Amino acid sequence: MEENLIIDISESNKGKEQIIINKKYKFNFSYKRKDNSKVYKCTEYKKINKCKSFIILNDKKEILKYNSSHNHPENEYDVSLSIMKHKIKDGIEKSSIPFGIKIKPLYNKISKEMGLICPEYNSIKSQISRNLNKKLPSNVTTFAEIPSESEYYKTKRGENFMIFKNSNLIIFQSPFQAKLFREYNDDIFVDGTFFIAPKFSYQVFITRTYAKELDSFYTTSFAILKNKEQETYKMLFEKLKKNANTCNNNIRIEPKNLHCDFERAISKAAKTIFPNTNIKYCIWHYKKSLEIKKNKLCYNEVKNNNNIFIYYKAISNLPFINPEYIFDIYVIIKIKSIKNNYCQFLKFLEYFYKTYLIDYDMKIWNYYNNIEHITNNASESLNNYLNNLFPTKPSFYELIDKLNELEHLSYYDYQRKIRGIWKIKKRVINKANEISVLIERFKSIEAKLIDSKCDRNKIINLWFDCLTNLNNII
Repeated sequence: MEENLIIDISESNKGKEQIIINKKYKFNFSYKRKDNSKVYKCTEYKKINKCKSFIILNDKKEILKYNSSHNHPENEYDVSLSIMKHKIKDGIEKSSIPFGIKIKPLYNKISKEMGLICPEYNSIKSQISRNLNKKLPSNVTTFAEIPSESEYYKTKRGENFMIFKNSNLIIFQSPFQAKLFREYNDDIFVDGTFFIAPKFSYQVFITRTYAKELDSFYTTSFAILKNKEQETYKMLFEKLKKNANTCNNNIRIEPKNLHCDFERAISKAAKTIFPNTNIKYCIWHYKKSLEIKKNKLCYNEVKNNNNIFIYYKAISNLPFINPEYIFDIYVIIKIKSIKNNYCQFLKFLEYFYKTYLIDYDMKIWNYYNNIEHITNNASESLNNYLNNLFPTKPSFYELIDKLNELEHLSYYDYQRKIRGIWKIKKRVINKANEISVLIERFKSIEAKLIDSKCDRNKIINLWFDCLTNLNNII
């Protein structure tokens, strides 16, 4: 018998055990003998060559006998292909959560270990995909099929990730995210995205917070919702509040400001659970809704008449000025529009009046006293990032695996910054900073006018001038 035989364990395409000798010959399992030793025959024994070579191994995979009378050439490439497939399949089998497996890096690692003769990645890619798909859990197609327990409901640190499930939503919040919700709740940002919601659901709803001393935004929860009803949002906020209070010795947690778009179901649900929270609607959505209405009602008038354009811009910048004078400025603009017979623009003004001065409380879209966070971009930007991760709608488990990964990256980022390992970048001056500087200057002028007991009309004109100045910034 030959000495220094190198044995590799692999398997055939049918999943049966396969022995490889010296990375040159393959032997498939044939039968087991009475003494429990196993006989393996050369893979060419059923082919044209009818090779009679065989090998016998005991239960410890030690060679008892080896017949090396091969009547065919060595096939190192075919052997390397089998070894590579088996090693990658073994790596997939050993992983409890296959979504996290990086196939190409695993292939690169194994190919280095195997040496020069190694199959190209594309030649085994389809086989790897089949092995991976077999390992994946059955897809969830309805809310009723969502399990109450799963290995996917644990963070990468072994902590509970899923905190609540009913027939309309499932909420994911790690202890780390609950801590962020408790400790950084001056400004909470909420928003839903539809593109990455599994087919059986309506949206993925995300809450985020801002850690001021770190100048960083962090996600505080993920939830999959079946709808966008107020009661569903109410249950979501109630469970987040309960989870935060439970982790904080029942000390009541309530955000100071909750930022969202103009969806009443969200704001009403939030106010029910957090009655003292200030609801702040996103200015970008405010401006966008005005633009859409302008384009529909008076596009040509605004485009072709500079005075109307200035009035339109003034209306769009009202969220930044002292709310005490907003109605006065609206009246001035309306009177001038009537006088100049701006018929189409008057329809736009009527829309603005009914929508933002009557239907909505002015406080929720006015940022005069807090211009630091004037949009919901903290949520929108994350939603866009998630949307780009999935070219098509992900399965339930695929989505949860990715959300779990994002939670871990966020945890790692926070730990590094809180310990001073990562330097916090100086904040770049943005539009909000420029607006804030301008508003503070006009606040100072207003205070002087009030002290001098000037006529109210002068203060109204002052803020009208401020709106004109804002046109140069926004």
